[in-house]
Amino acid sequence: MEASLLADRLKRRVWVKNWLWWQLPPLVRWYVATPIVTVVALMSVLAVHTDWRVSDLAKFAVLVCCGSISVASTPRIMYRVSGVTADFSNIWILPIAILLPPIYAMLAPIPFFAIMQLWVHRGVPHRSVFTGASFSLSFVGVSFLFHSFPQSFAGETLGTGLHAFTWVLAVAACEIAGGRLQHALIAGAVKLTNPDVRILEMERNRERWLGIFVEIDIAVLITVALGLSIDLVIIAGPTVLLVRRFLVHPILVAQSRADAKTGLLNVSTWEREAETEILRSVRTRTSLALALVDIDHFKLVNDTYGHLAGDKVLKAVAEALRGQLRGYDKAGRFGGEEFVLLLTQANEDEACRIAERLRAYVARMEVPVNDIPGAACVRLTISIGVTAMDAGHPRDLTDMLAATDSALYQAKQMGRNRVCVARQIQRVELEIGMPDLPEVVEADPAGASSGP
Repeated sequence: MEASLLADRLKRRVWVKNWLWWQLPPLVRWYVATPIVTVVALMSVLAVHTDWRVSDLAKFAVLVCCGSISVASTPRIMYRVSGVTADFSNIWILPIAILLPPIYAMLAPIPFFAIMQLWVHRGVPHRSVFTGASFSLSFVGVSFLFHSFPQSFAGETLGTGLHAFTWVLAVAACEIAGGRLQHALIAGAVKLTNPDVRILEMERNRERWLGIFVEIDIAVLITVALGLSIDLVIIAGPTVLLVRRFLVHPILVAQSRADAKTGLLNVSTWEREAETEILRSVRTRTSLALALVDIDHFKLVNDTYGHLAGDKVLKAVAEALRGQLRGYDKAGRFGGEEFVLLLTQANEDEACRIAERLRAYVARMEVPVNDIPGAACVRLTISIGVTAMDAGHPRDLTDMLAATDSALYQAKQMGRNRVCVARQIQRVELEIGMPDLPEVVEADPAGASSGP
């Protein structure tokens, strides 16, 4: 039974008629198809004109095995992180393009992307095929470029002295050219799909350029080592895995602090940082506020459009939180459709103004239920509960969360799509024998609060 279900799922992914490619705008559709068709045609021509040698096939098999191990051992979450190379597969494609005939550079991405698609990170099929085709075109270009250099400058084998230096320069230049060509192909598809994307701003990412530099450096070193002797793959393989391990470790640590669906702080991390910030505010006698945000009628979105649409709504609200809050505020996912905000150095009125700005922003949003052009959009509203800790009146996190929860409940009871604030009523414990209780009032759009 399980084997049958697996076969059906695999068939749906492989069968081209089921791909979302057919639903793309015509220009994007043919842009995506062109590299794929070009690779198939060029591969047919090269296969006829290639002198197939057992030694070349053996080298190709060894390098493909190393690259496959690199792809298969990459944590799945790394394929969703920008700014750093996810699997270092192109580090193994470069020596194939340099040391072997051009057709091998076209063939190499096929097993890498097949492993990634089937076992590691199941992306949209037409995107994975397009990305693989862009790699094939880029590195067959690298192969032709390298073999076009005169023997005195580069050549098929690594020489000594000045020739070794120029050979390394040629390899580095080819890697840079191939990487930029592949990036240009991908960036063109992204820009056609979403004209609002600013490619130049993406290029200014410092971490991304650090990843590119590391990738180029390791690729050139591995190519030089394998140019000396294919037996050095025994050293090259572990070296690549260790370098990638140290490069991705900080990112994995950061990801362990974040909620997987929204990218905001997960609840345990947010609570730790909130407790630390509350202690600091008590010590420095500064104001601080909490807000609890709930998406109104979220279950209706899931029931009407499905859970994938619900996930898009969660991500859209999380993005709104990041965009509307101040840089030093902290937002976390509290659970389900609830989010929690830590508003540092904010008194009650300022916290209400921030919450009202956020509520109004979300009310204007329209979230498409899927990535298909012309898809239906969901209109959202949120309810927010707010409470503040004024300077000189310390409160603990549990007390403040309980107060914000009461304010949020009141906001939903009063019709949703509003902000309510919980004020602390000071009691004389010796006379009444009761702890401090919150008084819940509705906040007006100007940020001041008024009674219900």
